Amino acid sequence: MDVIFAAFLVTISLALLAEVIGIVIGLVLALIRVSAPKALQLLSQAYVDVFRGSPLLVQITILYFTLPLIGIRFTSLFFAGLAALSLNGAAYVAEIFRAGIQSIDKGQMEAARASGLSYVQAMRYVIIPQAFRRVIPPLTNEFVALVKDTSLVSVIGLAELLRAARVLQSATFNGTPLIAAALLYLAVCVPLIYLANALDRRLNRRVA
Repeated sequence: MDVIFAAFLVTISLALLAEVIGIVIGLVLALIRVSAPKALQLLSQAYVDVFRGSPLLVQITILYFTLPLIGIRFTSLFFAGLAALSLNGAAYVAEIFRAGIQSIDKGQMEAARASGLSYVQAMRYVIIPQAFRRVIPPLTNEFVALVKDTSLVSVIGLAELLRAARVLQSATFNGTPLIAAALLYLAVCVPLIYLANALDRRLNRRVA
């Protein structure tokens, strides 16, 4: 089971890093959608549409097997998987942040501008902090989905949790590694699901 645990650490590392990178990229995309010139808004929308409208498995395959044909190669399987998960997650995070920003009462921006803040300062110190609190529940749900999606990078040979379990199962003709992998996914995802629901209920009570 040492192999399973090591693969589990790879899965968690992959999910955490992809979530952080996805949040950074997604926030930038969301800000472009709500405040940038029309041309940039269209580019941001196109990015979101492409990554949300195509299967993640296809994106992983293209990034790893097709990009080398044009001279772009990843230094490791881990970074290839991380790139695919981050770029895909950013599209979903962008929509989460966009909805969160647009849910803030317009009076907040007007009050911030009236107090002497520039538009950028108002977004940074007033709007985004409030929006971030509101998007924590959906971001938690997005992380749950991301943890499960890490299993798809097994297609390029990365020894994450699912691939390690399948290799052991094939070598031993024993289904225990797959059961162990399923239990580890559940151990991470189920508490996060309940946490997201609790945060959502708390937020709804505050808004009400």
